[in-house]
Amino acid sequence: MEANLERGQASGLRRGDTDPAAIAAGRALQRRLYEAGYTGITWPREYGGQGLGPEYERAFQQEARGYRLPDLGIAGGTTFGVCAMTMLAHASADFLRRHIPRILAGEELFVQFFSEPEAGSDLAGVRTRAVRSGDGWVLNGSKIWSSGAYYADWGMCLARTDWDVPKHRGLTWFAVPVTAPGVTVERIRQITGDAEFCQEFFDDVVLGDGDVIGQVNDGWTVAQTMLMFERGGGLSHGTRTTGASTGVAPDLVELARATGRLADPLTRDLIVRAHVDDVARRALLARLGERMRTDPAQALHLASYAKLVSGVHDPIRADIAMRIGGADAVNWETVGADGACADGAHGDAVSGDAVNRDERPGDSPGPKVAVGFLNSRFMSIAGGTNEMQRNSIGERVLGLPREPSFDRGKPFREVLRDARGWSSARE
Repeated sequence: MEANLERGQASGLRRGDTDPAAIAAGRALQRRLYEAGYTGITWPREYGGQGLGPEYERAFQQEARGYRLPDLGIAGGTTFGVCAMTMLAHASADFLRRHIPRILAGEELFVQFFSEPEAGSDLAGVRTRAVRSGDGWVLNGSKIWSSGAYYADWGMCLARTDWDVPKHRGLTWFAVPVTAPGVTVERIRQITGDAEFCQEFFDDVVLGDGDVIGQVNDGWTVAQTMLMFERGGGLSHGTRTTGASTGVAPDLVELARATGRLADPLTRDLIVRAHVDDVARRALLARLGERMRTDPAQALHLASYAKLVSGVHDPIRADIAMRIGGADAVNWETVGADGACADGAHGDAVSGDAVNRDERPGDSPGPKVAVGFLNSRFMSIAGGTNEMQRNSIGERVLGLPREPSFDRGKPFREVLRDARGWSSARE
């Protein structure tokens, strides 16, 4: 590491504003780690990993602290933390031999083609369809909220392959090349000024049987595994360092110091409240991790606790940071690359767009606090809303009665037909 890695923390690529040069550098560094044997430490040896136990992964992470490891943006996190882990659990040996070594080497980044404009919380209601054509498949439809798809190489796509069975049964996962003929990727501008999310359109995209992940029409089983990893139910991702911060909410202490409010009693109370929440959150996640390791059959549903704690905790913490930051959290000046004040905007409020335009914030903590506040509801929606997590916990962990369902057991084709005339006044 001393001879091949730079000292310092990860570059922290802006979500939705990923520089192609930075991603290329991240891929090259990922390749060097792969060739040195430091990626996929716990992944199967036959697919390019090292086949070692988690204690080796923990040792690497400990030694790697203080070095800059590959930063592949949001698509990198999805690739290693969700998609590859799901593939390893369900894909064929031939599929894994084709893709996993290339993932470990940084040559392939995968994103999720999961949600649709008309299938968000009801993920089993997807309408993107794959139809048999000779020895392959033809894909048509649309996906949305695919983080980082604009610079990824592949997408894991959930499509309907049988319309005459209940909605959870006729689903199949496919690996779709992002640059394949018929695939169109459009970026979605967000409230922060970033454009991390994408929508994809599939027009007669030709796929082969070798692109199927798992079994045809058994895609919901694969989806359950993906949701577990997406909600924090997985083990180490193999390429990133982890570890809880030390001290009392150090980011908020630094924010209070930078804004001259560290001695303020109210500010100190807010910092301690956040610290208590941080400690409780880490303790809960540690307990959940142990429970999931000892009860793998319940891992998906236990992961809903981890997802829910982020959905509840993140907005509270972002609000605390905003209250500590005060006016400095919403008002700052931008500085050009030469250090001069950009556009004469001394003290003017700056949107995310301004930060994206070859300008950078000055020393004010405002940009980080403001973007954090705008993004704070992310985990209460993405990957399943707080309400969906509570349903899962209530029904699958606590054993409470299931909510009524009007489409249980019906062929999905009939569900769509009946929905056209359904209203709250009809049974």
